[in-house]
Amino acid sequence: MSSGRLLAISDLHIGYPENRAILEDLRPSSPDDWLLVAGDVCEILADFEWAMRLLSGRWARVVWAPGNHELWTHPRDPVTLRGEARYRRLVEVCRSLGVTTPEDPYPVWEGAGGPAVIAPLFVLYDYSFRTPGARTAEEALALAYETGVVCSDEMFLHPDPYPSRQAWCAARLEETERRLRELPDGLPVILVNHYPLVREPTRILRYPEFAIWCGTEATAAWHLRFRAATVVYGHLHIPRTTWHDGVRFEEVSVGYPREWKLRATLPGRPRQILPVP
Repeated sequence: MSSGRLLAISDLHIGYPENRAILEDLRPSSPDDWLLVAGDVCEILADFEWAMRLLSGRWARVVWAPGNHELWTHPRDPVTLRGEARYRRLVEVCRSLGVTTPEDPYPVWEGAGGPAVIAPLFVLYDYSFRTPGARTAEEALALAYETGVVCSDEMFLHPDPYPSRQAWCAARLEETERRLRELPDGLPVILVNHYPLVREPTRILRYPEFAIWCGTEATAAWHLRFRAATVVYGHLHIPRTTWHDGVRFEEVSVGYPREWKLRATLPGRPRQILPVP
């Protein structure tokens, strides 16, 4: 068995110089360490390729699940691909660098704390994490706009060729669930997703209206159905460990400088997933 560790991080947001410096300093402590990257590396495709090249050159294996920011078609990016085509380009970049994506066979961690299947996911959101009183996605969106709490996805994350983000989410749920049902019996699973698979972590958001961009109720039982030992996620920029139905959930985001500079802990330290600390 190797001496390596399975580590996780997300929401690097390297468009900020301070966060780019964090990524440049990110190094494994052992040549056998793996790194799980749960999305939101950056918005610009060239920056994404640079970041994944750097990480894949340092870590024994890098596993990536997309965040919403990678899927943006940002006006500063000369690559104007939208929606599914943009996602597929990101996958191509990762594969060219040996980075595992949600489209690849799920690897098995054989190091300390293993064996465990590592399953990176891409399932998006469908506006079902609604605030009380909002009966439909349309009502929830209207409330968010009324209160001024609107995710930039509404401008930059295009669902092409799907008619809506909900439709793209539904397609991703169907495909991902099919693959998870084929997982081999007998091995625990580490689920890696940008969004929390359950609603509970969003209940401490400062602006509850933002929750509609944070996941889908359709994944609420996945941590139980698919034998999750740990669920790794980001997006909320509230790094912490919680437990749901006896399953460990790790929010592993770095976040924006204005957020991490207020914390007592040093920023950019990946969270150890296995062996369990």
